[in-house]
Amino acid sequence: MQAATGLALTAAIFAAWLGLHLYAMFGFDLTWASLPLAFVMAALLCWLSVGMFIASHDAMHGSLVPGGGRINDMIGGFLLFVYAGFGWKRMRSAHLAHHKAPGTASDPDFSVDHPTRFWPWYGVFLRRYFGWQSMAFVGTVVTVYWLVFGVPIANIVLLYGLPAIGSSLQLFYFGTFRPHRHAEDGFADRHNARSDDLGTFASLVSCFHFGYHHEHHRAPHVPWWGLPAARRSMTVQETRP
Repeated sequence: MQAATGLALTAAIFAAWLGLHLYAMFGFDLTWASLPLAFVMAALLCWLSVGMFIASHDAMHGSLVPGGGRINDMIGGFLLFVYAGFGWKRMRSAHLAHHKAPGTASDPDFSVDHPTRFWPWYGVFLRRYFGWQSMAFVGTVVTVYWLVFGVPIANIVLLYGLPAIGSSLQLFYFGTFRPHRHAEDGFADRHNARSDDLGTFASLVSCFHFGYHHEHHRAPHVPWWGLPAARRSMTVQETRP
């Protein structure tokens, strides 16, 4: 059941992103009159891009297809490559290292020098993950769209570049900075993570429930769509006498 649900949701997210992306590049006439719609499309593309990354994240933990082994590798690797030309093995290794020592010097997602500052930490985050492979991938896509297919540069910037940058900010803010930043309230346990106090719908819109981050660290085998139920279950357990 978990595999069927995860695969169906992943297919829906990717199909929605691909259809909207192709329309934005090859079918959408960007004018001053259509600019408001373009911003709506950019926001949707940003959100769907986040969804693709979250699905690949589930594949890293084997929760996309439990026991699926190579299926998780194939789907996760494909989504990461489409997202920003990321390499599967490198990203998976870094994420599992993050789970072993979250919020410490051994955590590749953490900035020891900037544990409370968003922009400096985000800069460290970008330098660690957006390497030459990602830059080559994005550069190739932009060049082919512009010079080979004649896609207007305004469409590329607003409907490809902006959603890509926005999704990285969204993922970093809700999935790294907010849950793992240092604050006066500290952390509940060794996971060095906290969760957003958002309702289910707001949590879905914000980052596909990635804001329920403490629950994710406590139960990394739970897929993104199962985190609201896991959060409710853990809350009930904690309030029992």
